[in-house]
Amino acid sequence: QVQLVESGGGLVQAGGSLRLSCALSGRASSYYAMAWFRQAPGKEPGKDREFVAGINWNAVNTYYADSVKGRFTISRDSAGDTWYLQMNSLIPEDTGVYYCAVRTGPVTERDDYKHWGQGTQVTVSS
Repeated sequence: QVQLVESGGGLVQAGGSLRLSCALSGRASSYYAMAWFRQAPGKEPGKDREFVAGINWNAVNTYYADSVKGRFTISRDSAGDTWYLQMNSLIPEDTGVYYCAVRTGPVTERDDYKHWGQGTQVTVSS
């Protein structure tokens, strides 16, 4: 049973930084694409999740939403068990619940991922 556990969310002032982590356990294959999504306040849980960043299993190819390019960095450890989202220059519009997700095959910006974490809250104050 694949499980994903996020950590690192919190409250930060605009211009600040946060680093989210996602720990993967129980994986059945090494060929996973990993991604971060977020859900803005007021949305129904589990719906209208916005792609933020993704990284393919080879850890070479990374992808970012236009709104976070140059500010966020996705990475993973060498074992492929933990990956990260470094968020710099945060703005209030980055506020939301952040989810990590994993799928076999390449990164996609659609929320077509098989396994999801429980989410971690990020709040950016102005």
